Amino acid sequence: MSDKPVDDGWRVPDELWEHLEPLLPPERPYPKSGCPRMPDRQALDAIFYVLRTGYPWKALPRSLGASGTVHDRFQEWREAGVFEDMRRAGLLKYDEEVGIKWEWQAMDGAMTKAPLGGKGYGSQSHRPWEEGHQTEFVD
Repeated sequence: MSDKPVDDGWRVPDELWEHLEPLLPPERPYPKSGCPRMPDRQALDAIFYVLRTGYPWKALPRSLGASGTVHDRFQEWREAGVFEDMRRAGLLKYDEEVGIKWEWQAMDGAMTKAPLGGKGYGSQSHRPWEEGHQTEFVD
C-alpha cells in the first residue's frame, strides 16, 4: 500500500459524474461517533481505479481511501445493482448518440487449451488413465 498521491488524469470526469450520481443509492445514515462516510465520488474513483488497474483491493493507494472502506462500498453497490444500472444507462446513452442495432448482436469467444491440461489426449477412452504405471497383459 502506497501513501503516494495518484495522478488525477484517470478520475471520473465531471460530465460523467453528473450521469452516474443519480444511479447511486441514497447515503445511509452513519452513527454520530466515528468517521463520516467516504464521499460517493471518491469511492467511485477508487473502485474504478482498482477495476482499471487490476490492483488487489489491499494494494489501493491510501490517497484514494482505505481499501476496506472502498471494498465495502463496492460490495454494497454491487448488491444494490448499481454497476448493472451504470452499464444499462451507458448502453442507452450510446444508443441515443450513435445507435445500436439491437435486433442483431453477436458474441465473440475464444477456445484455448487449458494451461495445465496435460498431454492433450482429450477424451480418448481407449488411452490408459496413467501412463507408465500399468500392468502389462499376459497373452
